[in-house]
Formats: sequence, C-alpha cells, structure tokens
Amino acid sequence: MSDKTVARIKANPKYQELKRKRSSFGWWLTLLMMVVYYGYIALIAWNKPFLSQPMGSGVTTIGVPIGMGVIIFTIVITGIYVRRANSEFDALTRDILEDAAK
Repeated sequence: MSDKTVARIKANPKYQELKRKRSSFGWWLTLLMMVVYYGYIALIAWNKPFLSQPMGSGVTTIGVPIGMGVIIFTIVITGIYVRRANSEFDALTRDILEDAAK
C-alpha cells in the first residue's frame, strides 16, 4: 500500500471506530479471562480443601469440573470474539478498504 492510502485509512473515522471497538472488546475479554483463570489459581493456592472434596462416592474432586469450566470458558469467549470479528469488525474493515480505494 502506498503512504497516501495508509494515511487515508488512518484518517477514516470508521478506522478509528474499528480500533476503539476492537481494542475495548479485546480488553474486556482479557479482563474476564484473567479473573476466571487467576481466580481458579487463587482457589488452588488458598483453598485446597475445598477443591479436594470428592464428588459423590467416586475419586473425582470438585477441582476437576471447575478446571474444565475454565477451559470451556476460554473456548466460549474465543467463539464470542470470532463471531464479533467475523461480523462487525470485518464489515467495518471492508467499508474502510472500500473508502480507501475511492
């Protein structure tokens, strides 16, 4: 891309909107992931007796499904980001590139 095209893209209000929305959304998802992950790690560090309680009469403890929940949560928020990126963010990117090509 030429410097002129890059300058037009950076000056486009839709580009500024895209940067703001994508960054804000990314930070919120990062914050959620950190709370869930570090919350689980803190639980491991400070409340091992709770996590080591067996579920029912088997050998599986409460910590196993909570750990699986952390993994599932990660997959879910990744899916949420991908869905928004494929719809809203890609549409904005397409508009920005169309405007820059004019």
